[in-house]
This record gives sequence, structure tokens and C-alpha cells, in this order.
Amino acid sequence: MNNNTMILILVALVLMSAFFSATETAFSSLNKIKLKNQANNGDKRALKTYNLSENYSRLISTILIGNNIVNILMTSLATVLFVKLLGEDLGVTYSTIIITVTVLIFGEITPKTIAKEMPEAFAMAVTPVISVLVTLLKPITFIFDQLKRLISYVFKVESDDTYSSDEFITIVEEAHNEGEMDDHEADLLTNAIEFNDLDVKEILTPRVDVVAVDIRDSLDEIEKKFRESGFSRLPVYRDNVDNIIGVLHEKDFYYLYYTKTKTSLKQILQRVIYTSPHVKISALLRQLQSSKSHLAVVIDEYGGTAGIITMEDILEELVGEIYDEHDEIEEFYKKIDDNTYLVKGDLDIDDMFEYFNIVTKEEYDFVTTSGWVIHNCDCIPQIGQEFDFENLHITVTDADAKKVNEIKVEIKEPENEESNDSHFMMFNKKDKESD
Repeated sequence: MNNNTMILILVALVLMSAFFSATETAFSSLNKIKLKNQANNGDKRALKTYNLSENYSRLISTILIGNNIVNILMTSLATVLFVKLLGEDLGVTYSTIIITVTVLIFGEITPKTIAKEMPEAFAMAVTPVISVLVTLLKPITFIFDQLKRLISYVFKVESDDTYSSDEFITIVEEAHNEGEMDDHEADLLTNAIEFNDLDVKEILTPRVDVVAVDIRDSLDEIEKKFRESGFSRLPVYRDNVDNIIGVLHEKDFYYLYYTKTKTSLKQILQRVIYTSPHVKISALLRQLQSSKSHLAVVIDEYGGTAGIITMEDILEELVGEIYDEHDEIEEFYKKIDDNTYLVKGDLDIDDMFEYFNIVTKEEYDFVTTSGWVIHNCDCIPQIGQEFDFENLHITVTDADAKKVNEIKVEIKEPENEESNDSHFMMFNKKDKESD
């Protein structure tokens, strides 16, 4: 074999090494969902590529076998060529250096970079060739598959292909950051993923904010409650709010109010659905749907009323706040300057932490910012009471005997820069004194 023939074979082997490297990267980086959508739209090449990627273990074995065969042949042939041209000592050295650099640049880095930029298109382009190689090398890949199973059995290796909720949320965030999904779509998907993790206690209307009527109230008093609250349903209790006996619908009440029929208020009450603060809202939603109810009473461990929750509250966790023509939009944050905010006490504490980029692993029994402030102060604080948390300075600006209505949040600048500056000034001062 003459030198020119050997050089041509080496070039061909470099191209084959590039082919295998690029194919490996393409199949490991491709988006299976995108491929499946193309296949469902009638793209036969996409279907074949998707089927190949589904048996990734056999595919990667085929690619690695082919790539290693090519690289071994390339190294051996290059050594023979350079020894023939330069002698044994120089030939081996030059062969090692040149083949290593060539394989790195043209057989690994460049083809993998190209394949990474367009994995689906490249994978579909090489599918016919790879399909043939998978069939030809099937006996060898079968042996490697059995060896892999043996190793997995000996070392008790278990694969985990499942995704957690946090991983799904990360996928959504990546799609949003890359511009493939707008803000509304990202929020909707994130809310849907987190939906099953939410408990009733996290979104209920607390007892102190519940608008309810006594069964013994006059029709005029109840009409005033409906008119002032703007609610379409009101819980009805006997004696106190811990004894809710039914739910009164606005439509049923006004029919009774204006027709002055002899029907008693108790006869038009709807059945009460009771639930626990620790029930998942997804389970409660199914319960409300099956019972054709829109409101549930949340009871605490002692049987008292902890609050109420409506179907609208649950749906808002999916689609965001739902406002009608008469709702007043409540602003939870009011910006004073770049580092100072006024925050409402009934804001969800997790939302406040997210807003101010606070990361904490501590689990709390409370849900609102008011509960968090009371927890940190070890009492129901008075106006003007202060404390520090992480990089925030908190001042109570509005409170009553039962809860905190508003706080002022001041974001403190990091102290490290100041300490470094002071250290630098002291260092310069010492230098000057020594001079």
C-alpha cells in the first residue's frame, strides 16, 4: 500500500470518527417531544429517528463500537505511515501528536459542536446509516447489553427515569428563559405542576375574614350583608361561627326576600361541605365538583371553624387572580424607593420570600406574612416594632390586637463590600505610616 492510499484512508477514517461523534451528540441532545410531534404529523423519518432513540442503550453501544474501531484503525495506520516516512523513533512521536490533535479538532470537538446546534435535524439525516449499523452490529451489541445487565445486577444499579415536580418546573423555566414560552404559559404550567402539592391551609380565607350570617338574623340584616360584601354565597351559622349549618346562595335568598313567601331561611340553605386544612386542594376540587358545591368550610383539629375555601380560590391557583367588575384589586406591595417597600400582612409568606429573593429551608406552620412577623417577634407586635431577617430590616407599620396589617421592608446592602473597603483603607493607612 503506497503512501497516498494510506493518507486517503486516514482522511476517510477521520471523517468516520467525526460522523460517529456527531451522531452520539445529536441523539443524546435531541428533543424527543419535538420528534414525536413531527412523527404524529406524518414525518416518517422523524418516526424512525424517534424509534431509534427509544432504544438508546443499543444505539449508543453501536456508535461507541464503530467509533472505537475507527479510532484504533486510524492510530495504527498513522503509526505505520509515519514510521515509514520518518523512522521508528520520530515516526511514533509525530504520529501520536498529529493524530491526537486531528481527532480532537476534526473528529470530536467540531462535529459535536455542529450536532449540538441542530440535534433533531442531524439525527434524522443520519438515521438510515445508523439503522443499518445497528442491524449489522446487533450480535456484538447483544453481548455488551448482557454484560451491562450483569454489572447492574452485581452492583445493584437501579435506573431512575422519573421526573420530580422540581425538575418539571426547571424544564418550564428553561423553556421560558429561551423564549419558547411566554410569561402566561410558563405561569400556567408552573401552577399546574405545583397544584397537587398545595394544601387547603395555604389558600383558605381565615376565620377572622369570613363574612357569615346567623340563622336568626332578619332578612334585612342578611340582605345588607350580601349587598356590602358583594359575595354570591354566605355561610350561615347558629350561635357562633364554629357551628356553620349551611350555605346561603344569593339567588335563593333574593327570591325569598322579594316574594315574601312563607318558606323559612333554613329550607333554602345548601348542604355544607367540610374539609381539613391538610387536605390537598386537588382532592377538594374533585369533592366540590362531585357534590356540585362551590364552598367548603375548613375545620380545625378541635372541630371549630378555621376558615372557608371556595372553588374560585382553588381555580385561582391555576390561572391566577380572577376579578369581576366589582372586585377591588389589592396591592400587596407598595414601592417607596429602590430598597424600601410596604407589604400587606395577609400576603402569602412564600410569595414574599420569592419577591425579595429569600431562600430558606425552614418549614413554618403559618401561611401569611402577619404570622411570620408574629413568629419572629414572639408576640403580636405593636406599631414601630423592628427586627432583622437575612438582608431585610422589618418594621411594623400597622397592627391591631389580633394581627399585623402592614410592614415596611428595607433591603440592606451587603456588609462585605464595606468591610473590604474599610480593610483596604486601613491597609493604605499603614502603608503610608510605614512610608
